[in-house]
Amino acid sequence: MTTTTLAVLVPLLPFLGSAAGLLLGRTAPGFVRPLAVLPTLAAAVLAAVVAARQGGGKAIDAATQLTPTGSVPIDLALHIDGFAALVAVLVGVVATCVQIYSTGYLCEDPRYPSYAALVSLFTSAMLLVVYSGDLMVLLVGWEIMGICSYFLVGHYWETPEARSASLKAFLVTKLGDVPFLIGLFALAADAGTFRITGVLGAVASGGLDHPTLIALLLLAGVAGKSAQFPLHTWLPDAMAGPTPVSALIHAATMVAAGIYFTARLLPVFAASAAALTVLAVMAAITMVGSALAALAQDDIKRVLAYSTMGQLGYMAGALAVGDRGAAVFHLLSHAAFKALLFLAAGTVIHAAGTNSLTAMSRMSGLAKRVPDAYWTMTVALLALAAIPPFAGFFSKEAVLVAAEHTALGERTVAPAGAGWTVLVAGLLTALLTAAYALRLWLRTFRGRGTEAPDHGRQPLAMTTVLWVLAIPSLGFGLTVTYLDDWFDGNNLTPTLTTAVLGTGLAAAGAVITYAVWRTLTARTASVRPPAPHVAHPDADAGLVEAEALHLPHPAEDPADPGRALLGPLHGPAADGFHLDAVYRTAFVRPVLAAASLVRFLDREVVDTYVRAAGNSAKGLGWLVRRAQTGNVQTYLSALLAGSVVLVIAAVALANAVAGA
Repeated sequence: MTTTTLAVLVPLLPFLGSAAGLLLGRTAPGFVRPLAVLPTLAAAVLAAVVAARQGGGKAIDAATQLTPTGSVPIDLALHIDGFAALVAVLVGVVATCVQIYSTGYLCEDPRYPSYAALVSLFTSAMLLVVYSGDLMVLLVGWEIMGICSYFLVGHYWETPEARSASLKAFLVTKLGDVPFLIGLFALAADAGTFRITGVLGAVASGGLDHPTLIALLLLAGVAGKSAQFPLHTWLPDAMAGPTPVSALIHAATMVAAGIYFTARLLPVFAASAAALTVLAVMAAITMVGSALAALAQDDIKRVLAYSTMGQLGYMAGALAVGDRGAAVFHLLSHAAFKALLFLAAGTVIHAAGTNSLTAMSRMSGLAKRVPDAYWTMTVALLALAAIPPFAGFFSKEAVLVAAEHTALGERTVAPAGAGWTVLVAGLLTALLTAAYALRLWLRTFRGRGTEAPDHGRQPLAMTTVLWVLAIPSLGFGLTVTYLDDWFDGNNLTPTLTTAVLGTGLAAAGAVITYAVWRTLTARTASVRPPAPHVAHPDADAGLVEAEALHLPHPAEDPADPGRALLGPLHGPAADGFHLDAVYRTAFVRPVLAAASLVRFLDREVVDTYVRAAGNSAKGLGWLVRRAQTGNVQTYLSALLAGSVVLVIAAVALANAVAGA
């Protein structure tokens, strides 16, 4: 079987699995789990075969015209280079892990069939984005992911949080997709084609007439999809969905799509120094702001959500300094440990028997009760904090090295100012990342909250997946010396300067956080006794009893090192720096006010004329109806009176004419 045929099957198999799952979900529920896992697993295997055949060498291109348009043609095209081959393997592996994990996590969920089918469709859409060689076909996968995220984030639609989060995710990403679509059309108009190879050829020959405008329009869509400032506000709220969905969105689909798109079309963005500068500033604000926000969150999933935004900021920063190899390397590394972090967090939540126990201040005794989650999450947090030799160290160092080279003028793809912006923000974020990673570990596994009831050993499907993902989280970075051919031949190994600075700052952040935590714990231990074990039949009852025991509210927990470290910044950081409030004031309220004005004008002005016309016709009809009495004498009297009037009028008119 040819490589092209195998590549076509990679996105097609999950799509067929999704369609079959939706059709058979109610009539043949026994087929739901196999249809969820096996097509996705087969796609992952085929993606690995395609990657092995591609080998980081010459890109694989194939195309057939999808439809004649009369102007710029749209082709059903494949374009598989080293980046696409590796990212497709990543998507397949993570999606397979999520599907297997979900068979245990959602084993009693009545809506599991539709959930599994949507996850398969989500996977198929991302694989279409990865392999597509035509921008219009890529857009199809891009938008299908948006629809899937709406339904999956709102899976628990009975809760207002899930309904609100799904709608917010859809609307905010669509806000970026509108200029993104305009940018795609403008790019195709300048290049004369939607084919990615044709676009890159036009850029190389200087064929773009409006590179800055096009790049900025495209960046709006990237900011929305990859949760970059200022369109990032949807991602923390998206935690209202099932935890496996969060793992899929944060690791292999949706948010990765914007970074991957920018990497694939990086020459388009590099044609404008202004666009790269905007991207660098956007990445820097996202990195630092999200790290500060993560340090103030009490919900474990929201900490991980803000963490994802910061790591995506690293990837965007690498792209801003013109190194797509470093960006995609960190994308691959981050996918492994972030999927592991979310799935381990899901195991913790599942152990409590409720999806509501996500506040770290409520957790206690978890290290012994869920040892698989404890050890694997420890590995993932070390990778997140970029501690060598874990995967995150090598990929994050690749980003910092790229920024250093640009800042020092050793690489001239981007302005030196963009390099300094990314480098300084990246180093500061390294310190903050280690701080909130250790804070999460301490408060989750060494906390003193109310211990939820033990619901027994976790399903094997869940714990096995954790250990599978722990392997790349630990060792993927060690493959850096073998991946040069896959990443444009760029050297991705760390340098002494950035390694010492980055690791030193990470170590400093961890040490300071631990010291503050020890001090606060010792201080609070002398004030209140440890919280007793609550033996209630369900976790929610345990939370009620915790309130009765007067345990500290999460926002007032005196043993939280984040509050002490952030000081007066804690309140704003916990609320995402009030950006949602700013958007409500600047955009939502004016739109609602305008809608109220339009409604008033429609009801009181336009409808007034409509009602007047209707009432006039109604009144005239009433008069005509009153005249139709059915009495012959009345009709004759009216006829006689009318005749007399006509005679008098005729005589008067004749006299007037004669007198004239």
